[in-house]
Amino acid sequence: MSDSHYIFKTKTNYQSNNNLPYQEIYFDKKTFQPVQVNVLDKDKNALVEVKFSSFDKKATFKDNDFTMKKNMASGAVAEEEVSGDGVEDTLTVFYPSYMAGSELTEKKEASTEEGERVILTFEGEKNFTLVEEKSKVQTTMMSPNEVKGEIVNLGFAVGAISANKLEWSHNGVDFMLASDELTKQELIQVAQSVQSKEVK
Repeated sequence: MSDSHYIFKTKTNYQSNNNLPYQEIYFDKKTFQPVQVNVLDKDKNALVEVKFSSFDKKATFKDNDFTMKKNMASGAVAEEEVSGDGVEDTLTVFYPSYMAGSELTEKKEASTEEGERVILTFEGEKNFTLVEEKSKVQTTMMSPNEVKGEIVNLGFAVGAISANKLEWSHNGVDFMLASDELTKQELIQVAQSVQSKEVK
């Protein structure tokens, strides 16, 4: 307990990630509203931090908001928008803000059957490559993609990490980060920083 918050410390049950065994949930003492959630590693260091900017106690929903028919219909609309019928189909390229002592040395653009692909090469203390391409459109009823590797929570997305590669999808873009020199933790750190567009 702090002067302004009630703090609940609990164990987590992330079956896909045993590296995040604890969490702290902060509630405002006056309003009882959630303020923050910290997900902690085994040494009680916060690896994921979620801050609430607003909380609506009186949120309302229509009776059909959670029906399969309505959600399947909205999924079909989203698929049409992504497919490119009159919609701009350019790929927004994202760059990491954490580069493990390296810098961008090459940017290659290529076209594939699925659309545009960008390959970013970083060289320096630890070399790595970041590949980005538009996500392949999938309907809600399709089976999920099989991933090879350990599941990791990036905070804004869930990825699959193996010895020298980390893959994830976010905002309609598939990302693949590969390096023979970055450790697993460094792969995760670079991936977590890939949220900003290039500054021009």
